[in-house]
Amino acid sequence: MPEAQSAGEKFQTLVDILAALRGPDGCPWDREQDEKSIADYFLEEVYEAVDALHRGEPAALAEELGDVLMEVVFLSRLNEEKGAFTLADALDGINAKMIRRHPHVFGGEKIESAGRVLEAWVRQKKNEKKRFSPFDGLPASAPALLAALQIGQRAAQTGFDWPQAEDALNKVSEELREIEDAMAQGDAAAIEEEIGDGLLALANAARLLKVNPEIALRRALDKFIFRFTAMRKEFEARGLELEKATPSEMDAVWEEIKKR
Repeated sequence: MPEAQSAGEKFQTLVDILAALRGPDGCPWDREQDEKSIADYFLEEVYEAVDALHRGEPAALAEELGDVLMEVVFLSRLNEEKGAFTLADALDGINAKMIRRHPHVFGGEKIESAGRVLEAWVRQKKNEKKRFSPFDGLPASAPALLAALQIGQRAAQTGFDWPQAEDALNKVSEELREIEDAMAQGDAAAIEEEIGDGLLALANAARLLKVNPEIALRRALDKFIFRFTAMRKEFEARGLELEKATPSEMDAVWEEIKKR
């Protein structure tokens, strides 16, 4: 497999580059970094890679995946310097895990459907991790909306789930009414609680509709920023200041932009 060999050689080059950057004669900036600072960059690069993926831009995705790999190597290098583990250890671990969790490919088991494969994966993972709760091991640093998706997925694996998306949407409507009730009572704590319940219900509805709520919200934010920027430019083109416009004037221009 010459292509795989080439990729392996290039990966080793990246490992050597990071070792040189962290070395005695390396880069002062790279030598100052620690696990926390690199973790922040790591998350940023992952989000940028996901963004490029959903934009459907292969060249940008290739670049961002390279950045993600660099951060992986950087974090592994930091741990190797501490004597915690090496990059080879991490690779050994994931290689063994992938083989162990695919006995229908690398062993003698026969599993025909993707659904059965997922069930076997979950069962194997539970046995390996020796977890009591389905929520053990959830990353504490995950964004709350993404965590809501993952919590819903894990609860569903036990059979605790809505029969269909419509039922979850009914729950969203119920939570909206409870938010209105809390607002009518002027109870700030209750308003916060009900808004949280409503977001969780909406995340569950999104999951059942095969939508990742974290990604959906990020796309909505991108759309909002695009339209808001276009609205500001439209007011400037008319010789007006956005900040001095009335809400009705803003709304009228906003609707024009949506129609475009």
